Amino acid sequence: MQHAERAAVDLPLPLRNFAATRRILLVVLVVSIVFPLACLAGYGYLDYQRRVADSDNAIDRLVRVTEEQAVKVLDLNQQIGARILELLDDEDEAAIHAREGALHQRLRVIGGDFPQVATIAVFGADGKLLVNSRAYPAPALSIGQRDDFIAARAIRPEPYFSLPMYGPVSQTDVFTTTIGRSAADGRFLGAVTIALRSAYFANFYRDLTGGDPSLALGLYRQDGQLLVRYPGWPRGTLLSARTPFTDALRDRELFGHVRMTSSIDGIERLLAFRRVGDYPLYVMSAYATQAIFQQWWNHFLLIGVITVAPCIAVWLLVFFSLRQLDTERLAWERWQGEVAMRLSAEASSRQLQRMGALGNLVANVAHDFNNLLMVVSSNMQMARHKGFRNLEDEVKAVERATATAEALTRRLLSVARKQPLKQEPVDLAKWLPGAATLIDSAVGDKVQVSVNLVADIWRVLVDPTELEFAIMNLAVNSRDAMPRGGRFVIRCQNVRLVSSDTLLPDGEYVLISCSDDGEGMAEAVARRAFEPLFTTKLKGSGTGLGLAQVLAMCEQSGGTAKIDSVVGSGTTVRLYLPHLREARAVSAVSADASFDEHAGAQGVVLLVEDNEDVAAGIAAVLHTFGCEVHHEATADRALDVLNAGERFELVLSDIQMPGKLNGVDLAERVRSEWPAQKIALMTGYADELERAKHIGVAILAKPFDIDELHALVTC
Repeated sequence: MQHAERAAVDLPLPLRNFAATRRILLVVLVVSIVFPLACLAGYGYLDYQRRVADSDNAIDRLVRVTEEQAVKVLDLNQQIGARILELLDDEDEAAIHAREGALHQRLRVIGGDFPQVATIAVFGADGKLLVNSRAYPAPALSIGQRDDFIAARAIRPEPYFSLPMYGPVSQTDVFTTTIGRSAADGRFLGAVTIALRSAYFANFYRDLTGGDPSLALGLYRQDGQLLVRYPGWPRGTLLSARTPFTDALRDRELFGHVRMTSSIDGIERLLAFRRVGDYPLYVMSAYATQAIFQQWWNHFLLIGVITVAPCIAVWLLVFFSLRQLDTERLAWERWQGEVAMRLSAEASSRQLQRMGALGNLVANVAHDFNNLLMVVSSNMQMARHKGFRNLEDEVKAVERATATAEALTRRLLSVARKQPLKQEPVDLAKWLPGAATLIDSAVGDKVQVSVNLVADIWRVLVDPTELEFAIMNLAVNSRDAMPRGGRFVIRCQNVRLVSSDTLLPDGEYVLISCSDDGEGMAEAVARRAFEPLFTTKLKGSGTGLGLAQVLAMCEQSGGTAKIDSVVGSGTTVRLYLPHLREARAVSAVSADASFDEHAGAQGVVLLVEDNEDVAAGIAAVLHTFGCEVHHEATADRALDVLNAGERFELVLSDIQMPGKLNGVDLAERVRSEWPAQKIALMTGYADELERAKHIGVAILAKPFDIDELHALVTC
């Protein structure tokens, strides 16, 4: 291994950093793309804003011209109306009829030379036509029920501007200015109407816009009713009740600019408006934003083509350089073939190291078990030598060896996630101080152990033995990281996780932090610390199972573990365990019942166990309880016995057995077919535990205490 490393290092390293050169070329490529695009985008934005501002100025000029034209027309219209009212004075309908011919000629003279005037008419108090400038004698016509006549009578002597209509006498599209006549005593005498040609205004607007369809000019009443517009809209068009334009008209603003989407054709426009003198009318000039955008886009495309042309030459040069660089890199990679082969040999050597670590684990476990078997064997021989009398010392030695073997087995199964947990509610405020005493004795005098607890620590559901093993593993690792002594601190607090980096669901957890001020770990070591068989200790000094057991315990309890370490500053391992909100069923029967007296239990127990020695041991214990035992080696045969009609005080079955059915299958059949039959399961393997828990039967985790079995047969 060391020879291979030296050979790899002795090879001459390349002087050319292809990755850095490639990054530089790519940066040049990106800059040659991004910078012109940024400049082009900036120019496009400023150019578009300039065009919008120019369009605002253009429609503002147009609306001023339109307002000036409308003021002149309406002022003249007002003068015509005043002359006619003066001409008629206070004459009633009879007097007007008497000189209809003369009045007809006078009206033709007054309004005949103005192209905007379509016709002038005089109506009586009942709305009947009395005199008309275009027809003599006046046709039989009445406007008594028309809106403009009714409104003019109400607001006289103020003029009223009607909606667009088709003039029955002038035979053209018009809108009228209607003025009510009053006698000296205030009586309503009738009305004078001046019909203005809509085409006169539309032609003026068309000439003003030069026929540009993107421009629009219009004349509106203050209530939003459209009188004249170019390009034309359907007659009687009323703007939406709530638009910026109608709001401005309602507020009687004198002038302004708005940007809005038309409620009629859905086209967005820039709109300028002005009030026509003192009249309740407004003129409007609008420019379609789509036309502004189209003009800008055509110009922008031309500028874009001019900008991209020199950029293409730069891009081609960069691509050529990248291609040449790839050619050089391929030649360099061929030269590095020998290095790759030697690195492969080094990887193989690392794999051998892993296999060596596994072999070291197997050897250590075999050595420990061999020692334990030696203890059992020697003490059993001593028992025979003594004739099985005075065996207290030998039995205690066998018990100690059995307890050590059980602890080693639990550690191996826990790392493999096969250990059936004996979970129970744990009050850490009471449990941790008791465990600290054992931890203090394990780490020695050089390491100071302290426990810090906050008030009202939540309870957790955990296997106390596994938790003790986990904290003990962390304490021993901390002791080894502090050869000259130090502090090992256990902190416990309640936390609420929301979108944390632990990959745990959001919720409430109890956090147990175990910290030391030892040597710490490098980042690469900390990332692999929870891997089974990974260890940084000297050969023969560690198996690499300690931290793996810690993580396995936390995850089997619904939590997780995290490690933070800084070289030279120490290590902190955080254990997250879910908050136990209510009592939950645990997987093993509580062993609180004492075994002071075994008498009182009676009845027949159906024992289902495929291992004859295990079955014999359990049967012997049951006999001491006063129970009879019926033994079957498989769940299939046990089900046959139950189907035959026999019933038992208790059915006690292993989970893993040969045959079609296992213990969990047997328990499900018993629960469904004989609900009153009492049944319990026992196992040393955790794969079927979740399924067994859902059935709701008691579960004994092998090896179990005699008190746990006694509690089953006496309850």
